[in-house]
Amino acid sequence: MQFSKPRDVTLHYRFSPRLESVTPIAFLNSLGTDFRIWDGVVNRVNPDIPSLRMDKRGQELSDEGPISLDAHIVDVADLMDTLGLKSALICGIFVGGMIAQGLAAARPDLISGLMLCNTGARIDDAAGWNARIAAVGETGIASLAESILERWFSPDFHRDWPAEVVYRNILTRTPAGGYAGICAAIRDSDFVATSASLKLSTICVEGSDDLATPPATVRKLADLIQGADYNLLDGVGHLPCIEAPEMVARHLSVLHGRL
Repeated sequence: MQFSKPRDVTLHYRFSPRLESVTPIAFLNSLGTDFRIWDGVVNRVNPDIPSLRMDKRGQELSDEGPISLDAHIVDVADLMDTLGLKSALICGIFVGGMIAQGLAAARPDLISGLMLCNTGARIDDAAGWNARIAAVGETGIASLAESILERWFSPDFHRDWPAEVVYRNILTRTPAGGYAGICAAIRDSDFVATSASLKLSTICVEGSDDLATPPATVRKLADLIQGADYNLLDGVGHLPCIEAPEMVARHLSVLHGRL
């Protein structure tokens, strides 16, 4: 296990240095998960590519600390600075995709390209996030697990692979304070203006069966970013890195080859 405390919290991460001359890839995970969701993708890309995965503050083995999207952005930048990573391809899903957008605006020196999965420049409205935060505080994450897992995965995936065996445990063992804090951070963030000014090689990827960030949300993001490609994965839900890692790896490799 690898840990770093570049600022106010200790961050849990996994870094595979590989070839220093190759553009690195940094993976940013979603709400209620940890960096293991990228295992299937990392195992399918060129093994010479340096890769960084990390748990956000408030999730898995990283400290909680004050939570905001700005804090998450600074955490990624600090960790990349600590590891000497620059001009990386950033691949983020859901809130990880929002962090990637904010990082691209705040620290363009760290990024050469973006792969934004199942995310948006703004996600849902305040009322929905407030209701979820209240429910977590009153009854805990476990009480929401069934509805969350239903939104995460496609019907075919639920039928063929019992998602609740692993991902329910990862979700329900997320610290309630960290989960609620990240919900509030998403609620309070809007990257419409900054993402519209981005000029980076960008691919937006979405699952057709995503109930958490529907295709229209990701399509809107792709239209917002100049020159961004949009790719819809048929029959896939909110976490294509788990359901269809080979598809994600294929698009990631294509983008990496452009950089």
